[in-house]
Amino acid sequence: MKIKVSILLFVLAVTAGAQNKIYNNLGEAPVDGGLQMEDYWVWGSSVIKGEDGKYHMYASRWPKYLKFHPGWMIASEIAHAVSNTPEGPYKFSDVALGDRGAQFWDGRSCHNPKIVKHKDEYILYYMGSTHPFEEVTRENANELTLSSKWCITGRWGKRVGVATSKSPYGPWKRLDAPILDVKPNSFYSYLTSNPSPLIKEDGSVVLLFKGRSYQEDEIRHTNMFIGVATAPSYKGPYAVKGAEPLFSEEKFGVVEDPHLWSDDEGYHMIAKDMSGKIGGSHHGGILAHSKDGIDWVLDKSPLAYTREVTWSNGKTIKQGQLERPFVFVEDGKPTHIFFAAMDGPGGFGNGTKTWNIVIPLNKNQ
Repeated sequence: MKIKVSILLFVLAVTAGAQNKIYNNLGEAPVDGGLQMEDYWVWGSSVIKGEDGKYHMYASRWPKYLKFHPGWMIASEIAHAVSNTPEGPYKFSDVALGDRGAQFWDGRSCHNPKIVKHKDEYILYYMGSTHPFEEVTRENANELTLSSKWCITGRWGKRVGVATSKSPYGPWKRLDAPILDVKPNSFYSYLTSNPSPLIKEDGSVVLLFKGRSYQEDEIRHTNMFIGVATAPSYKGPYAVKGAEPLFSEEKFGVVEDPHLWSDDEGYHMIAKDMSGKIGGSHHGGILAHSKDGIDWVLDKSPLAYTREVTWSNGKTIKQGQLERPFVFVEDGKPTHIFFAAMDGPGGFGNGTKTWNIVIPLNKNQ
């Protein structure tokens, strides 16, 4: 009986999801689109159109001799790739942010890029981390586990930062300190990560972010929370709004990878539904909206996508992982949605390759 009820709820969620502007307008993903790189794990991307008329993608990558998880914590860098069209394929151009030494707060790993532009300045938000230990190489890669010294320190050190450039090709100037640090006795006392900014015309910022709080037991940290901070400019100072998170187990449900954009109707958020509690699809996407970026409510039909992707060759495949949703907006309209994808049956340890895919959104939204 419970199985039948679960199936019915999922069907109802999918049917409801078909009524929103994302789910109902997902097109076919180009088989040769997006970005993949031999010898690298490639993960979440962010795209912007440059003054050169080309589309510039910033994506996380780290060597495949490391395990996918937790390799990103201690060896990720942000790669820059370019395409003549939003769909791609994107070709590697350069490393925007790489290793710059253990002494820097972001010296060992740069991850979760989000690119925006204000006036003539490109602003790259990201998560950075460091550790004081020897590098993990091919020779000692088997020692990298979730309980290893690298991983414990790398996760604990995660903070949100920014880098700026006058050109999408760099060079990028990083700040010597994160813009969003942890705060004791808060929902982000352990780490801050996964930034998603929106810069208003006056230069002020609304920033969604992921936080975890510290707890003194063997788990070390709590589940994920989503918070919001504001600042008068990208340089800060950033102030977290409210003592409680926007999303948590107790409020709406646990989500990750929030992405923020705006249009004439207000602010919109798309995020990964960790349990399927909100939209009815495990690790699918959900939608929420806000008038000010501070107070959020779920869309009436919140399901934005499932892990099933229809490709341009006619095949529909359930991806092992489908994460880091990024909605690309051009001329005030969402036109494409980008994802980090992994093959396999699901689970970070069961995939053999990752790549960033792009799905066009139909124009009747």
